[in-house]
Amino acid sequence: MTEASDLDGLTILGGKVEPDRKLETFPNHHPDRPYVVRFETDEFTCICPATGQPDFAHITVEYIPAEKILESKSFKLYLWSFRNEGVFHEHVSNLILDDLVKALSPQWCRVSGKFNVRGGIVITVEAEHGEREE
Repeated sequence: MTEASDLDGLTILGGKVEPDRKLETFPNHHPDRPYVVRFETDEFTCICPATGQPDFAHITVEYIPAEKILESKSFKLYLWSFRNEGVFHEHVSNLILDDLVKALSPQWCRVSGKFNVRGGIVITVEAEHGEREE
């Protein structure tokens, strides 16, 4: 069951609605059970660093939590913070993974960015941390 103390330190949930690179977490009550948490959005946007044109992507994050779980609103605002940033697909996918690993210290994590067609080419980037036991 969720405990009142699980909300300690959550400053974004129920409040702030501006883009922010702060990822908030809450305690995992089942750290000894490996289970997968998945976040998906098709609303990710950033800007091509060369042309300034918008890029759109479907981002999927999967992770096996250790002691912490990612709070979803903070993740939404985190992704939103890239909207006006010029960044290559490969760089942003790896940056998202790095930031998630830093915030969560998960057993395993994978970030997949499937970027919409640009010049007739779809680019998909998958970045992974740790090993997932199958």
